[in-house]
Amino acid sequence: MFNTLLNWRSVLALVAIVIVTGTVFYSNHLAKKIAVEEKIKIEQWVEASREVANLTDTSLNLAIRVLTENSKDIPMILVYENDSIIDHRNLDSIKVAGEKNYLVDKLAEFKKLNAPIEWINPYDSLQTNRVFYGESELLKQVRYYPIVQLFIVALFIIITLIAISTRNKSTQNQVWAGMAKETAHQLGTPLTSLQGWVEMLKETPGLEKMVPEMSKDVERLKLVSDRFGKIGSTPQLELMDILVQVEHMVGYIKRRSPESVHFKINTYGEKEIKAMINGPLFDWVIENLLKNGLDALEGKGNISISIKNETTQVIVDVTDTGKGISKKNISKVFKPGFTTKKRGWGLGLTLCKRIIEQYHKGELFVKQSEPDKGTTFRIVLRK
Repeated sequence: MFNTLLNWRSVLALVAIVIVTGTVFYSNHLAKKIAVEEKIKIEQWVEASREVANLTDTSLNLAIRVLTENSKDIPMILVYENDSIIDHRNLDSIKVAGEKNYLVDKLAEFKKLNAPIEWINPYDSLQTNRVFYGESELLKQVRYYPIVQLFIVALFIIITLIAISTRNKSTQNQVWAGMAKETAHQLGTPLTSLQGWVEMLKETPGLEKMVPEMSKDVERLKLVSDRFGKIGSTPQLELMDILVQVEHMVGYIKRRSPESVHFKINTYGEKEIKAMINGPLFDWVIENLLKNGLDALEGKGNISISIKNETTQVIVDVTDTGKGISKKNISKVFKPGFTTKKRGWGLGLTLCKRIIEQYHKGELFVKQSEPDKGTTFRIVLRK
């Protein structure tokens, strides 16, 4: 699923690069052609201006036509040799009248854009005037077109990626829910049978010590089935004491751990810390994190749980002094199927993250980890 999304991203990125690169090259080529044509138009306009001085009717008509056709789109400013402004064409008349330095600013802008075209005064051959010109609206549109297209392509890619990601998440959610419901269903039938057999064994003489332990194991299986059932549906959150839940799970894991493993709970002096949680699912997260810590310790070390009560959230840190996680694997620990154990499905931490982030709207992440020093997982719960 993730590889598919990655492939889609690669294809979309490649298509976008090709489109944008092609557009930029073509637009630049087109802009250069238009710029050359506009320069020719200005030169023709200058030449036509000279022809106006000719009294021949034919030349006069042609000159007027060239003046009219070639100067209607391109903004220009006519200046003397000392840059004093003689006249202007195709500039905003309102700004010319209302803004004192508008023509001066435009002249400076035109000087940066194009080299001037000299214009010898037909009435005074010793006087050489100049024409500075800017870019027509068409040329500006061609220059800015790649930027607009880049924005459209980027928007298209973002929307497409969001749609693909949403579809993949929806599919993933359905798979998780389906697996969880099916697991709960498959466990339910034999559990009911086991409960009946345990009740019958209670009446059998000589099994008084064995039956209670069997009952505990059956109850444990019921709890596991209940957890899977809740993952497959929308669990209800209740205001519960986090300390009680954590202490219960620490006690459960401690009874099944070697004496060389030491547990410590730090509540910063708080006697009660409440948050909105689903008890069975939150217990499952704590149990998984504690078991991961035990595996990392390899039979000896410390596991500490610190619970901090803040104004808007509760922070739970689970720290072990085990072998730690390498930097390259920190980003992978929550991915389905990732595990460093010889036996394991690599789903425990994935389920934990899903429970905290999707059902509790909180956060679960690796706060810190160093090889041979230990790891800290942090849970953030909203109040």
